[in-house]
Amino acid sequence: MTDRTPADPTPADLTPTDPTPAEEFAAFLARIRADPRVAGAVLSGSRAREGAATPHSDYDVYLVAADGAEPSLTGEVRRDARLDVSVLPLRDFRTHALPGSGTEWNRYAFCHAEVLKDTPDGLVADLVLAKSRLAPDEAAQRAPEILDAFLNSVYRALKNDRNGDATATRLDAAEALPFHLGYVFALHARVRPYNKYLGWELRHHPLSRPEWAHDHLLPLLERALSPSPAPALRQLFDELEPHARAAGHGPVLDSWGDDLLLMRGSGDPPPARAVS
Repeated sequence: MTDRTPADPTPADLTPTDPTPAEEFAAFLARIRADPRVAGAVLSGSRAREGAATPHSDYDVYLVAADGAEPSLTGEVRRDARLDVSVLPLRDFRTHALPGSGTEWNRYAFCHAEVLKDTPDGLVADLVLAKSRLAPDEAAQRAPEILDAFLNSVYRALKNDRNGDATATRLDAAEALPFHLGYVFALHARVRPYNKYLGWELRHHPLSRPEWAHDHLLPLLERALSPSPAPALRQLFDELEPHARAAGHGPVLDSWGDDLLLMRGSGDPPPARAVS
């Protein structure tokens, strides 16, 4: 009998190498592209955004099933460290993440998404495009409402600060920031990013004004989340007011009357500057 050192592999040790996440995704992609039950597929998440992926990023995929084929595709649904696959019938995908759908929270998922498979007429790509930006009438309707909500939270925070209630001040300041971002992005007919992607969005797809540049806005938002947020909130308001007036939203601001003085700190509104 031939002696074997402990370093010699046994047959049980000789197992195939597991595929990498990229290899597993490629195999999945080849399979669904050849599957007539799959009308379309959309890659979202960090893997769809250049420079956003980390070693921990999975592949987020929406499979759009041909109507009636969804039950037979349940085997493709998974959620693990490599693939996060959900299946929607085409009839539901038409309205998913759009206003009135109940899934508006998921709209940014389709910004910068990659269409992996489409119908012959390009329907999936058209639907992804519609989800990824605000239509002009939608932006015009939403922006004043979001602005008013921002003003409300700023006013509440500054009243609490005046009254010495630090906890309430910070809570209202935190509530003001999503409205501020929602309004600024609505002025550009764009969907507000998830917090995870805000920095990435501002770096890769900058907004139109230096007040909203990555290196200016993010530190200001951090100060608005600090134990003393009032100065940062006033700065956010002061920098926003002229653009809001230039956008035609002066009546929303003026409806707050003398309360604007608390938000500004003092003085009259600065001249309106156009948002380009």
